[in-house]
Amino acid sequence: MTSASRSAPPTGDGAFGAIVLTGGASSRMGADKALLEWDGRRAVDRVAALARAAGAATVLTVGRDHGLPHVADDTPGAGPVGGVLAGARALSEGGVSEGRLERMLVLAVDAPTIAPADLAPLLAAQGAGAFYEGLFVPMVLRLDALPPDAESGWPLRRLVERAGLTPLQAAPQALARLRGANTPQERAALGGGQPLSPGERGSRP
Repeated sequence: MTSASRSAPPTGDGAFGAIVLTGGASSRMGADKALLEWDGRRAVDRVAALARAAGAATVLTVGRDHGLPHVADDTPGAGPVGGVLAGARALSEGGVSEGRLERMLVLAVDAPTIAPADLAPLLAAQGAGAFYEGLFVPMVLRLDALPPDAESGWPLRRLVERAGLTPLQAAPQALARLRGANTPQERAALGGGQPLSPGERGSRP
């Protein structure tokens, strides 16, 4: 395991794009987590803004379409790896005006309180990329490190192992933000605070 400081500057090589995974069932939350408001903003908008603040040249949502730049998950319901593969393909095909994207930042819509500093160690990692020990998302990986035989049904653990990503130790004070909120109780603990409104409860697809 590699130790990293939250304050490490992002020195990893190459331009990067970001994807926000929005395809989860939200069954434990009881509402679409992407649409829940945090300090007056939808979770999906907060996470997309986080990616831009971290330096992403392109930001895509993968899964449900919430009105932001979006790519569909080819195998909805099969797990997050399908979203990672769909997002990687879209970023590889799109590139950026100054040159092609080399890396991808993967974020989950249920972690809208992450700060840019929490991502700095991942972005500073050299080699194929990095993730936080025991969490898998967020992660950063080189697009050319994705295993060519990767499949949508793979668990995230298999993907990060096969891609050769480096496990980092997250700062203890960042763990709750990095894990995010999958239940109303976790949302309250992170400062989402307010009970689900009738409208929010009714937003679950």
